[in-house]
Amino acid sequence: MRSSLSLVLHTAKVMVLFVSFTVLFYIGMVWLNQEYQDYHRYDEPKGAAIKVTNAMEPEKETWVDRLLLFYKNGE
Repeated sequence: MRSSLSLVLHTAKVMVLFVSFTVLFYIGMVWLNQEYQDYHRYDEPKGAAIKVTNAMEPEKETWVDRLLLFYKNGE
């Protein structure tokens, strides 16, 4: 009888720990979501920023050029 009561109490402690850590993890995930929800990565930069890309013109671009660019960049 005593060992079964001890087993039930041990199981209850583990369950309480599991539930409390799960709730803590959920609260942390909700906090991170709220923190970065209004973070706009693609806004116009502030200050004297300039565009530094040199995109190829689409009408002059052939499939060989695109393949060579693919191999060159390794993507």
